[in-house]
Amino acid sequence: MYDRITISRAPKAPAIFATFSDDRALAKSDRNASRDAAVSAASFRAELGETTAASDGSVIVGLGKKAEFSAKSARTAGARLVRGLERMKIAKARLAFGGLFGAREARELAQSMGEGMGLANWRVDMFDGKSTQRVARAGSLAIDAGDGAFGEGFARGLEIAASVNEARRIAATPPNICTPNWFAGEAKKLARAAGLTFKLISFNDAKKLGMGGIVAVGQGSDEKSLIAILEYKPKRTSAKARGKTLALVGKTLTYDTGGYSLKVNNGMKGMKYDKCGGAAVFGAMHAIAHAKLPIHVVALFPAAENMVSSNAYRPDDIITMYNGTTVEVTNTDAEGRLVLADAISYGCEKYKPTAMVELSTLTGGVVTALGSWSAGYFCDDAKLRDAIESSSERTGEKVWRLPLWKEHKDHMKSQHADIINSNPSRLAHPIQGAAFLDFFVDKSVPFAHIDIAGVANSEAASDLCVAGPTGYGVRLLVDLVEGMC
Repeated sequence: MYDRITISRAPKAPAIFATFSDDRALAKSDRNASRDAAVSAASFRAELGETTAASDGSVIVGLGKKAEFSAKSARTAGARLVRGLERMKIAKARLAFGGLFGAREARELAQSMGEGMGLANWRVDMFDGKSTQRVARAGSLAIDAGDGAFGEGFARGLEIAASVNEARRIAATPPNICTPNWFAGEAKKLARAAGLTFKLISFNDAKKLGMGGIVAVGQGSDEKSLIAILEYKPKRTSAKARGKTLALVGKTLTYDTGGYSLKVNNGMKGMKYDKCGGAAVFGAMHAIAHAKLPIHVVALFPAAENMVSSNAYRPDDIITMYNGTTVEVTNTDAEGRLVLADAISYGCEKYKPTAMVELSTLTGGVVTALGSWSAGYFCDDAKLRDAIESSSERTGEKVWRLPLWKEHKDHMKSQHADIINSNPSRLAHPIQGAAFLDFFVDKSVPFAHIDIAGVANSEAASDLCVAGPTGYGVRLLVDLVEGMC
């Protein structure tokens, strides 16, 4: 693994050529005896991401079958390529296969390849100590991707991967370090570095504002809850985005014990990942600001630590939320929706968004329903729904729409307050969270809730990701924002 991957003009660096498994021939201008021998060697089959070195120092990478090559394939090829270059101890290289594709196709495929290389070149090693068994990083890798559409796309892919990796860094930070205040500090640093505006609603502010959810969830911890807010106002707004404000909301539970509805059977292990919704929104704001996208975006991060103490909230408590709705607490482990509800209603009132998208690791039910292959999402607005699904298709970050009906909302009614935070019945379990949140959204605001509980982290390594946080949602959100402007 490299320390970092950079873009650098290096016309004399070793060239990387590409070929398809069913058309194993380089372009006439790229051929020589050494490369021809490497391509035709029996040991090289040009399967996706397979690499081989020619005797002249150049590298050949396989792209699999030509008809099957896609943006998803390009990400995988990039991930496998960066590992191959590391094995070959290459520090500089020049991508020499942009001509295989048309201009529009080249930009998309090069961006995907850049994403793949950047995502695969990341691991959780920031906490390694003196006794680490891990192999040291291999220095820097400088890539010359050339000019034109291919080079621009590749550079953009590396930039987006860097933002995804920022989300993964936040997500991987353990709870003894990543407290609500630590997260707010990271948001403030990002604001300073990227030209964003930072605002903090402290625990005491939340009390004064009547944010019963954010207060209740955090009152049992010495590390009090808060809402961090990042706002991006571009110097120039595109004609398409004029008058629009997109609000992003990310659940940022820095640790979740379940409260008095305590998690059991080792159920707390991995609960540092209950902030992955907030981490994804953090990464998206990093990408949006650094790319200077011409649209107004505001991000709200309700951050809390759900702990047990004599001051913690309890089942049977009734709390009043920011928008005046009263909630009977039936399960203190259904805390994420409580902090999100206050952030959503505040965001709708304060910023008057023209659309709002919220990401959260909200329910185990969505994992049962969709596994680790897709997020579940809820959206009643056809235009926003189409935009999310189009972005999902382009980025490969899968979503699957689940229903939200009147019956689901009625399922959340309380005998003693307006609503309950969780129905003891497991019926429609992945939908209960969405049904609860619906009570806090301004009905004039197109809204999407994306439950990423199954895709936010992985127990096993893949081509793109080591075991740990995936950064799911950053690329989806960035593509969604790009489509709005």
